Amino acid sequence: MREGAPAPVSPRSLRSRLSWWLAVQSFVGLGAVCLVVYLVTAAGFGARQDDALRQKEGILRHLLGSEEGHAASMSQGRHALDDFLAGHENFRLQVTGLDGQQVYPPAPDARPLATWRELRFEVARAAVAPSQPAATLQVQLRMDVQPDDLLLGRLAATLVLAALAGTVVVSLGGFTLVHLGLAPVRQMATQTCQLSASTLHQRLDGTGQPAELQPLVEQFNALLGRLEKAYAQMEGFNADVAHELCTPLATLLASNELALRRQGRDHGPQGGGEVAEVLSSNLEELHRLTSIVSDMLFLSQADRGARARRAPVASLAAVAAQVADYHEAALQDAGLTLQVVGDAAGDFDVPLLHRALSNLIGNATRYAATGSAVRVCIALQPGGAVQLVVENTGPDVHPHVLERLFDRFFRGDTARSDGQKNHGLGLAITDAIARMHGGRTVATSAGGVTRIGLVLAAG
Repeated sequence: MREGAPAPVSPRSLRSRLSWWLAVQSFVGLGAVCLVVYLVTAAGFGARQDDALRQKEGILRHLLGSEEGHAASMSQGRHALDDFLAGHENFRLQVTGLDGQQVYPPAPDARPLATWRELRFEVARAAVAPSQPAATLQVQLRMDVQPDDLLLGRLAATLVLAALAGTVVVSLGGFTLVHLGLAPVRQMATQTCQLSASTLHQRLDGTGQPAELQPLVEQFNALLGRLEKAYAQMEGFNADVAHELCTPLATLLASNELALRRQGRDHGPQGGGEVAEVLSSNLEELHRLTSIVSDMLFLSQADRGARARRAPVASLAAVAAQVADYHEAALQDAGLTLQVVGDAAGDFDVPLLHRALSNLIGNATRYAATGSAVRVCIALQPGGAVQLVVENTGPDVHPHVLERLFDRFFRGDTARSDGQKNHGLGLAITDAIARMHGGRTVATSAGGVTRIGLVLAAG
């Protein structure tokens, strides 16, 4: 990685972003609702507890203030208070005088209260006799609220679980809805994946797409139109250049051949050796240029959608044997043997197969180890396709080279490319022939065995 360059950031999908935001929003919304429910319920419990204490306060004021018409004794007053507390185990009452002496209960209540709500007030108690002054009592009333607190705790736990469960349910539903909502985007991606240089005339189908995607479809289709026009102009230019070059090259070839004949006739076998050598060298270069122009014209036609002219072929092994006969001398010079393994039949363009196999066998002949065998493997594939692979033994091909093996004018190793005779278009033409048959090329290299070939679709 170049120093100072930013680290690559893994993209997050729109579906995950929307789903997470919906989950967070659902949790916050449900949490807020549950919090309001909890606070309202807690306030209701508090108000009910305050009402209960106020009611008890009124009863105690009546009992302590009137004391049955100011005639009852303190002992009778304690009995009244005992009756008041009977059946109310959740209340604690303590009455003291101004001097701090505890009037009720006679002994401290040992029963503890875990949590309580307290109310303090004073009661002016009337004198029993005119000669006695009125007394003021300090009243402390406590109410046990532990049951309400436990209920609130259970309610809080229930609301938290409900919020979490609701968030999970809403999130799953949101994930599904987002997935369904993004279906038009996936449809557009599928249509885009089907586009290639040979299908630039096709356009994205915007029928049924939502209004938000219509401008994108329109702009993309307009871009495809501009690309199609530019590509057609480029291919037309290549074809025009190839056609224009064919005529002067043919003229130069004819002129050199004529000059060579005249040179030999005018000077005899002993004269004009230097001129003949120059003309022969020019003639070789002209043949090479003519071959390049012809190959470029062929590739241009293939890129513009030319299809193979199929005809019934009874034996592909026989076709491979014919090509092998043409390379017999080169194979013998390289110390190689050729084997044809397997056979198949179908509808194919035989001249194109001759050219493709010739390129593959020639490539294998250049790089195969001396004394090894070059194998032409023919095998049927699922769906009726046929695989033609030329296999040779030799040094492994680097994966980077394998990726670009079928590129035009690509040479993986210039020291071994034999550039004077091979201009780097043989495997590109093989790839074009595979595409013209509706197929593809294959290339693997491992364990000292390199396999390069093509898969032809059934005719």
